[in-house]
Amino acid sequence: MSPNKRPVLNKKEVEMNYLLKEAPREQHFITGAQAMSEAVKRANVDMAIAYPITPQSEVMHLVGDVFAQGHIKEYYRAEEELGTMSAIAGAARAGIRLFTATSGPGLIRGLEAIVSWPGHRVPAVLGILTRVINAPLSIQPDNLEMAYMLYSGAVMLHAENQQDTFDFTLAAFAITEKVDVYIPVAVATEGFFVTHAKGYVDMMSEDLVYKPFDPVAAPVPAMDNETPPARIQRDAPVQKSNFMSYLIHSVWQQEIWDSNSRAMKYIYEYLGGPIEVQNPESDIFVVASGCAAAQAREAHRYAQEEGLSVGLIKVKAIRPFPKKEINEVVKNAKALIVPEHNIVGWLSTEIKACIPNGGIVVDGPRVYGGMTLPVELIMYEIYEALGIEHNMKL
Repeated sequence: MSPNKRPVLNKKEVEMNYLLKEAPREQHFITGAQAMSEAVKRANVDMAIAYPITPQSEVMHLVGDVFAQGHIKEYYRAEEELGTMSAIAGAARAGIRLFTATSGPGLIRGLEAIVSWPGHRVPAVLGILTRVINAPLSIQPDNLEMAYMLYSGAVMLHAENQQDTFDFTLAAFAITEKVDVYIPVAVATEGFFVTHAKGYVDMMSEDLVYKPFDPVAAPVPAMDNETPPARIQRDAPVQKSNFMSYLIHSVWQQEIWDSNSRAMKYIYEYLGGPIEVQNPESDIFVVASGCAAAQAREAHRYAQEEGLSVGLIKVKAIRPFPKKEINEVVKNAKALIVPEHNIVGWLSTEIKACIPNGGIVVDGPRVYGGMTLPVELIMYEIYEALGIEHNMKL
């Protein structure tokens, strides 16, 4: 459908706090991929760019439908993943609201451009629908790819289910455009387990959309006839002096990570904080993010039925990492069990690094290659940590 034939829609533009906290919602039974595309529909996106064969679990295909329905101003199909991510960086200079999504091998291929986004102050939202990245290939979820994103500088949110995917994606647009943040926000969730499965999602009317992006208020001015592109610094003091070159790069990296940390107050504002805690006075905690949090929640329920002193910490924000919040909860804990959907245990590594007694962290259980995470694996570690006799075998 050509752009001039797309319908012109009448929308009510509102603040993000109204969208997420006050607007009436109706319950829908949809997939995680649909949930992310529905969030994009309400985000008042100016432009979506994609290489639809990344693959990214149908999200960008559905976003193409959202464009055809008139909810997005422009939709551009790139020729490959690196081109997609480079085009996002270029489009950001025009001062517009941007979205794309990718997954697995597609993310890794586009990573060269993605890691430049924070340094270039690109305010874009990136959907990551995790899947296996190494051979033999599979469409099943394995969030090893998130380990590659941890040190990119981007803000990173990890959704447990379809509802999280919807809410986190909407909130991401507000967070990325804050003047004191203005770096990309990645919203990750597990491919297949969430993207292909249906769940209940409470959504506000699609007639309500987030207020338009304001490039004038941005810390990086948009390029137009009145604001020409900034000249890349080529003067001798910068390019011909190693000291100056290193110093400038060092200072800028520090500023990017400061921007990342400043996103935390907005994670509190829009999502109620970076973690969710149940039974905060427990001896043992299961700490998990994404799909693993759903299985951790079930293990926590089993433990409560058995009268065990077990709590749950769901980590919603991976970057900035909630060091202070986790430390406050686990200061008297005897063990932390960290189930994950990857072989390297990146969340376990993060938690070990952020608490004084990293020795109480149990590495796992972990599944990878797209396997499911049986609750029994978590219960085994709970029994072991509490010193309870059991007949379970791994």
